[in-house]
Amino acid sequence: MQNTKLLLTSFTFVGLLALAGCSFPGVYKIDIQQGNVVTQDMIDQLRPGMTRRQVRFIMGNPLLTDTFHPNRWDYLYSLQPGGGERQQERISLIFNGNDQLASLSGDFKPGVSRDEAILGKPSDTSVTPENKGDQPQKEEPPKPGSLLEQIQNDVDKVETVPVPNQEPLDTNPR
Repeated sequence: MQNTKLLLTSFTFVGLLALAGCSFPGVYKIDIQQGNVVTQDMIDQLRPGMTRRQVRFIMGNPLLTDTFHPNRWDYLYSLQPGGGERQQERISLIFNGNDQLASLSGDFKPGVSRDEAILGKPSDTSVTPENKGDQPQKEEPPKPGSLLEQIQNDVDKVETVPVPNQEPLDTNPR
């Protein structure tokens, strides 16, 4: 009788320890996000020749600034969904000696942003030299009855009002 109680108690204790180490199905696990959130739309706004200040405005502060490579900024982002596998994205921005953006490398590449893909607009992410990009692009007329046509009609109907000129003050005392 004594051995049975001891055996039952030990099995219960071992079972509770084993159960405590397992995860229960249906238990909520939080998503863990770390680093800088970087989107494709942010990458599409970057252009060669931008200053560090302009890049910081678009991307935010870099997660890593290496003292041995002061012209390189690294942005890292990792997401581990609750109970899922960890996903990590990285991008490195390289600046030249004039503190202008020279190149980027990593998981993101310039391309079609999500907004442009949804709207169906082509993206022009290629950088052309200033002397070749002087040709103006021809605009298509708005479709009849569209919101763009209504806005254009409203703009066309606006009348200009001349700005009154202020008379100079008389500085001669009388």
